[in-house]
Amino acid sequence: MKPLMITAIGLALTVPAVASAQDVTIGAALFNQYCSTCHGADARGEGPLTEIMLEKPSDLRKLAAENPAEPGVFPMLRVIHVIDGRTGLRAHGGSMPTYGQLFMAETEDEMEEMGAILETRGRVLSLARYLEDIQE
Repeated sequence: MKPLMITAIGLALTVPAVASAQDVTIGAALFNQYCSTCHGADARGEGPLTEIMLEKPSDLRKLAAENPAEPGVFPMLRVIHVIDGRTGLRAHGGSMPTYGQLFMAETEDEMEEMGAILETRGRVLSLARYLEDIQE
């Protein structure tokens, strides 16, 4: 097998293990560090920076209830794409930081590229799982 194919297969087998190992408490800590300034500590969209923002942040506790595709179902993939921000799918008209890029930049110097990619994906997934956990 070609090395690239082996790597792809290895990643495909690793991602579910990484995903299942994520802890909502990690997501909560990441939310408090990166998101609460805009979305508020309670994720209702009323953080301390909202006074100077042109567009009010979303109430992240209502993502499932306000899911246009399937009301009541948490839109996990969409949330992951918005948090990551590198897919072209942006929230708030683009004013939200691109956390995928930020998390990569924070970890690239500390670990090999593959480790930084897995760490970034783990952080994004942890945030998404935390948001799923706090839905009303």
